[in-house]
Amino acid sequence: MTEYQIYKPKLLYKDGAFLEHQAVLVEGGKIRKIGCGDELIRAFPTARVENWEHLVLLPGNINIHNHCFQSLLRGLATDIPFLQWRDEALYRFSPILTPEDLYTGAVFAFGEMMKYGVTTVTDFFYLHNHGIASDEAIIKAARDVGIRLVLARTMYDWAGAPAGYVESVPLAVEHTGRLMEQYNGKDDMVTVIPAPHSLHAASVEMVQAGFQLAKQYGTGYHIHVAEELFEVNDVKQQFGCRPIELLDRIGVLDERMTAVHCVWLDEHEKELMSSRKASLAYCPSSNMFLADGVTDIPYLKQHGVIVALGSDGACSNNRISIYEEMRMTALLQKVHHLDALCVVAPEAYDMGTVNGGLILKKPVGRLKEGYCADFTGVDLEHISMQPLYDNYEQLLYQMVYSMQPDAIRRVVVNGKTTVKDGVILTIPESEIVSRVQEVMKKFQAIQ
Repeated sequence: MTEYQIYKPKLLYKDGAFLEHQAVLVEGGKIRKIGCGDELIRAFPTARVENWEHLVLLPGNINIHNHCFQSLLRGLATDIPFLQWRDEALYRFSPILTPEDLYTGAVFAFGEMMKYGVTTVTDFFYLHNHGIASDEAIIKAARDVGIRLVLARTMYDWAGAPAGYVESVPLAVEHTGRLMEQYNGKDDMVTVIPAPHSLHAASVEMVQAGFQLAKQYGTGYHIHVAEELFEVNDVKQQFGCRPIELLDRIGVLDERMTAVHCVWLDEHEKELMSSRKASLAYCPSSNMFLADGVTDIPYLKQHGVIVALGSDGACSNNRISIYEEMRMTALLQKVHHLDALCVVAPEAYDMGTVNGGLILKKPVGRLKEGYCADFTGVDLEHISMQPLYDNYEQLLYQMVYSMQPDAIRRVVVNGKTTVKDGVILTIPESEIVSRVQEVMKKFQAIQ
C-alpha cells in the first residue's frame, strides 16, 4: 500500500511567494503534489498529516562546499595566516585520524548543519589515509545522520602535503571511479563526483583525469581556484598565465566545473568563467576568517555564473549554517562594493537553495512537484523573526538577515523527519558530543 504524508504549514514558500492554506503531499521521498491543504487531505484520506501550525515550510538549504573532518579542528590554530593555519591545524592533526574518527567528524558536521537547515551537502573530502575506507566512513555518516550527500572525492598529488592526502593519478582515478560506479544512480541519497583539489595541490594531469572522470560518468567536478594570492603567483610563474586561463588552456573549463572561492580573478578570468558556463561555490565566512579576500559576486552573477553557497570547513568559518552564509554574502558584498543593491536578500536566499540544486543537477533546493522531499520548518513566532506584517512583507528579509538557528524547528530529508522541535532525531546530540570528546583526547596527547 502506498504511504502518503501531508505537511500542512501556516505558510509555504514556493516560486518566490509565501502562500497560505497550502500543503505538500509526499510519497516515496518525493514531492508528489503541492496544493490546497484541505483538498489534499480529502483526496488522500489515508495520508499521515503533520500540521505545522506556526511554521513556514521552506526548501532545504544546499551546502555546496564543506570539509566535514575539519569540524574536529574548530577552534584550533585560529586567528593566524592561511598557510600557518593549514600547517598547524590540517597538516598537524589530520594524519592521525582513523576511519572511526573520520566518521565522528562527519556525523558532527552533518548533524550540526542539518539542525541548521541543510538537507544536501557537497563534502570535498581529501583524507585518504586509509584508502576507500576513509570515503566509506563519510558516506556511512551521511546515511546515519540522514542528510543527502554529494561526496566530492578529492584527487591530490602534491608531495608537500601529508602522505595520507596524496595518491598517484592512476590510483586516484581507480579509487574515485570505483566509488562512482558503486554509488551513482543507486539511490538519491549519495552521489560521488571527482574533485581535483586545486592547481597547487593537483598536477595538470590530475586535474585532467578528474575532468575525464566527470565526463565519463556524466557528473560535474569541483576544484578550489584562486583562493589565495600565492596560488595565482605560483601558476603565473610555472605556466605563464592565471589559474582560470590555465584551466581553459588544458581543456577542463566548461559547464561541468564548479570552482570554489575564485577570490583572485582578473577581468579576463571572470569573462572566461561566464563564457564557458562554469559555476561558483562561494564561501564568504571562510574567505573572511582566513583573510583570503573578496570574490566579485555582482560581476559573476550579472554575467550568468550560477553562484551557490558553502560553509567550507568548520575550522575556517567557524559556524556551519547556510543561512549564515546568505547573510554574510549580502553584507560583505554591499560594504566591499559600497552598493546596497549589489546583492539583495532574495538573491542570497536563492544562492543557498535553488542555485545549489542547479549546480548539482539534482531536484533539490525548491518546493516543486517531482523534486526531493527535502524541506524545513521555521517558527514564525520566534523572536528573531519579528516583526511581521499580516502580508509577511518582511519574512524573507528576516530569514536572511535576523533569523537565529533555533528558529528552525523541523527538517525533513527524503520524506523523513530528521529534526523535530530543534532536536536531531537520527543520532542523539549527546552521542555526537561524546564521540567528539574522545577524539579531542587524541589531539591533546600530541599537543
